[in-house]
Amino acid sequence: MKFYPTERIALFIDGSNLYAAARALNFDIDYKRLLDHFSENGILIRAFYYTALIEDQEYSPIRPLVDWLDYNGYTMVTKPTKEFTDAFGRKKIKGNMDIELAIDVMEMAAHLDHVILFSGDGDFRRLVESVQRKGLRVTVVSTVKSNPPMVADELRRQCDRFIELMDLAPQIARDATQRPARRHSDFQDTSALTGTRRLAPEASPSSPPLDEFEDEDEDFEDYDDDDLDEEGEFEDDEDMEDDKITR
Repeated sequence: MKFYPTERIALFIDGSNLYAAARALNFDIDYKRLLDHFSENGILIRAFYYTALIEDQEYSPIRPLVDWLDYNGYTMVTKPTKEFTDAFGRKKIKGNMDIELAIDVMEMAAHLDHVILFSGDGDFRRLVESVQRKGLRVTVVSTVKSNPPMVADELRRQCDRFIELMDLAPQIARDATQRPARRHSDFQDTSALTGTRRLAPEASPSSPPLDEFEDEDEDFEDYDDDDLDEEGEFEDDEDMEDDKITR
């Protein structure tokens, strides 16, 4: 399946899922190149980027990326994370953006011909089926080359076209000869700053520097109320581990 020059397309980017997939493939995404690439393949109506933010931090290392995307052609959809204590007394951070993404896809469907979903989350299979019945084509961008694969089999089967993220890397990856990707250590001396710090328009960050979550992935999880039993405990520890936000 190809892109038609006259079709209206929109990008829906599950930020944490795309970041995890790119990290598993060992490359950083240049979001300016990504936007330019898909702008050349049709009439780009909108590019949505979804991410949860920890708002009680004095400074968040992901804020520069969020601000740059907001200034440079992306529609940012964010919400604060929620902290809770699980049945084992461990503090967890919840940041699920699935509902926000699904609502935007349904609302935009009447104005689009082609939806491009950057996520491998199997929960979106029903959403893909719904917009297909409205006459839209759906392309899913994720990877099967990571271990384990980042894309759910049911989502890959449902979409009209699957694009392997590794195959897309030559068009959207950050040039390795340019400055290194921003990491959490780059911001160690910025504790006096607040979350309103801005980047110059020409500075194009790569993948979001989420190193604060990398070492403790189990502390940033994505649970639904259905995971809890009547006493508020998790019914299945294995299911709990499978529902991490970086699935």
